[in-house]
Amino acid sequence: MQCSWKAVLLLALASIAIQYTAIRTFTAKSFHTCPGLAEAGLAERLCEEGPTFTYNLSRKTHILILATTRSGSSFVGQLFNQHLDVFYLFEPLYHVQNTLIPRFTQGKSPADRRVMLGASRDLLRSLYDCDLYFLENYIKPPPVNHTTDRVFRRGASRVLCSRPVCDPPGSADLVLEEGDCVRKCGPLNLTMAAEACRERSHVAIKTVRVPEVNDLRALVEDPRLNLKVIQLVRDPRGILASRSETFRDTYRLWRLWYGTGRKPYNLDVTQLTTVCEDFANSVATGLMRPPWLKGKYMLVRYEDLARNPTKKTEEIYDFLGIPLDSHVARWIQNNTRGDPALGKHKYGTVRNSAATAEKWRFRLSYDIVAFAQNACQQVLAQLGYRMATSEEELKNPSISLVEERDFRPFS
Repeated sequence: MQCSWKAVLLLALASIAIQYTAIRTFTAKSFHTCPGLAEAGLAERLCEEGPTFTYNLSRKTHILILATTRSGSSFVGQLFNQHLDVFYLFEPLYHVQNTLIPRFTQGKSPADRRVMLGASRDLLRSLYDCDLYFLENYIKPPPVNHTTDRVFRRGASRVLCSRPVCDPPGSADLVLEEGDCVRKCGPLNLTMAAEACRERSHVAIKTVRVPEVNDLRALVEDPRLNLKVIQLVRDPRGILASRSETFRDTYRLWRLWYGTGRKPYNLDVTQLTTVCEDFANSVATGLMRPPWLKGKYMLVRYEDLARNPTKKTEEIYDFLGIPLDSHVARWIQNNTRGDPALGKHKYGTVRNSAATAEKWRFRLSYDIVAFAQNACQQVLAQLGYRMATSEEELKNPSISLVEERDFRPFS
């Protein structure tokens, strides 16, 4: 009888141990996937050593600024960077791209895109959970003791350039410019940065490396996140003009067309059409208002923000359910009516915002504009951008090429 009692006890204990192991395995594996890393052939340990997520019980707001290059995204990022209760990161997906793209021969195939997006989603999940160690998988050379001087554009993040993450000489409330941050703060301690992230109520990330809002569905529906997407769009004609001015070598054939009046036979039109196709697909999804985007998506035209920065910023913060910080309001006042000479850095944000939004009309010839309008007519109509029908209309600033549209958040 005594042996039977002991046998029953041992079986019960064994059963408990098996259930505990199963629960731990389920928690660790099902709540953390690394398709991007696995498909890219990186060491399996990078995934195994990653974080285990829990549901977002704190309801920390996770903000993603979804944009494309030269659409005004640095400006929009600052609307969150200046908020004292927001932890802001500038283009952390740069590190994913920089690590994975060299492994590909083309970098544009569907398989390459899946790898990039899988890895990007994994990294975003980790960063929204304030796990900056996961970023180390993509930093080259690898950080030592969680310390590195290779975080892309660290100086664009106020939190990463101020106490306690950085301890520069000077007053406690000193705010460093981007160049000064890198020079005066020294290497970034990711442990301290993660702690600063956890101390704030919200996390905002800007990226130009996710093509469409559809690519974010897995994150939007993830119960561990409280993700809200701000999709920033801009007139593709303005994007083309800005890129041609900023990335002069890459866009040299467009500049050659402007200078000579003749379209080069080998012009890479995908530099324009890819933007329009991504916008068209993404905006079509947003405007259809699928259930999975309810309360999660807001479309913002750069031109509306440039013309009425305070009003539009208030609308954005209302959508997010976050009080507008006085520091943000002050930054808007100081950075939207400034001397254009102060904003000549290609990623600078000090400028006369209303004038900047329409400057493209004087930087492109009518031939180029007509070509762009034909290539992008679908998205121009979607977003309320008018066609210029002549050189005179294009160069006449009293004629607006932006229709009045009210893109209300999907709530």
